[in-house]
Amino acid sequence: MTQIIKYALKNGQNRYKFQVYTGIDPTTGKQKTTTRRGFKTKKEATLALSRLKIEVDEQDGLETKKDMLFSEVYSEWHDQYINTVRESTDEKTRRIFKVHVLPAFGNFIISKITVNMCQKILNKWYKEAKSYKKWFNYTAMVFDYAFKQELIKRDPTKMVTMSKLMDSRGDKPANFWTREQLHMFFTLLDPKEELEKFTMFRTLAYTGVRKGELLALTWEDINFTQKTLRVNKTLTQGLGGKLIIQAPKSNAGRRTIDLDDYTVNTLKRWKLAQRTLYIRLGFNVNSQEQLVFASNKNHFKSMNTPSKWLKQLIENTDLPHISVHGFRHTHATMLYQAGVGLKETQARLGHSRADSSTTLDVYTHTTQEQNILALSKLEKFLE
Repeated sequence: MTQIIKYALKNGQNRYKFQVYTGIDPTTGKQKTTTRRGFKTKKEATLALSRLKIEVDEQDGLETKKDMLFSEVYSEWHDQYINTVRESTDEKTRRIFKVHVLPAFGNFIISKITVNMCQKILNKWYKEAKSYKKWFNYTAMVFDYAFKQELIKRDPTKMVTMSKLMDSRGDKPANFWTREQLHMFFTLLDPKEELEKFTMFRTLAYTGVRKGELLALTWEDINFTQKTLRVNKTLTQGLGGKLIIQAPKSNAGRRTIDLDDYTVNTLKRWKLAQRTLYIRLGFNVNSQEQLVFASNKNHFKSMNTPSKWLKQLIENTDLPHISVHGFRHTHATMLYQAGVGLKETQARLGHSRADSSTTLDVYTHTTQEQNILALSKLEKFLE
């Protein structure tokens, strides 16, 4: 225990002093001590000793934190991250760290991770998957947190070289169908024998709703009189893969979509058929909260069901493979080719004004038919 010692000056006045241990010198490896003197009273010396001990303890804690593993810093970062995102986003983030980031960085002391180590892992990810940038961006969030917490002196992720080469795997296949291909697809479905499937894909193609929005629809969202469909929620995966309902990401995502007559009649026929089927299975389907597309246990359908049905339908056909989201792309393409304006397209897709570049760059595709039309217009202009 540190003692406070009284001593006398040459003039005979009394003063107080103490000597205290302040840790290990990182250069020599020897113990460090410091002496403070000149206090007029023992109380002043006691207060100064208490303050110094707190400073030493805080410094010791900081040195200890600098030896934290990346996985430990990730846990700290994640504790504040979960307060900034929705549950579905958090679940995707957790999965990225669990499968990709933590196996690569988790067991290293974060302050010892170098630029070279980060570059090697980034290069490896680049060769493995198209999502390498997303994985590395999440990694960089943890390093940024560590830098702000003074756990590292510099952020190595800011000094790597991100590849600017075109993906060597070739052009990304178009994720939409032409008008003719869409018509061909619906010839593969019997509206009577496969009414639920037909209704599902008809709704996707003619409204442009997302898969999660489609699977969250209830009959109260369909207004048969006004011929509209209301989007106000989405089905997604929460923590542990549990299916949950969330609100749309933005106010623009809450929207009312006008329906064509054929889609309205198709939905009417499916509502009657569903009611007959589910009553036979013992379910009460009179509630307006009844899901439009439900499982055989009258719960949410699996998020994979539309993809599985689509794959089965177009297998062994000449149709190019697209994802379920490709129906949304196809819908936007048809709007563009039909001459629908940007503002109307944004409203239908649920994009805000700030998303105008997204609407144009991501959802507006030019097909071979449009390219030929453009060439024809150019030729007429030049002539």
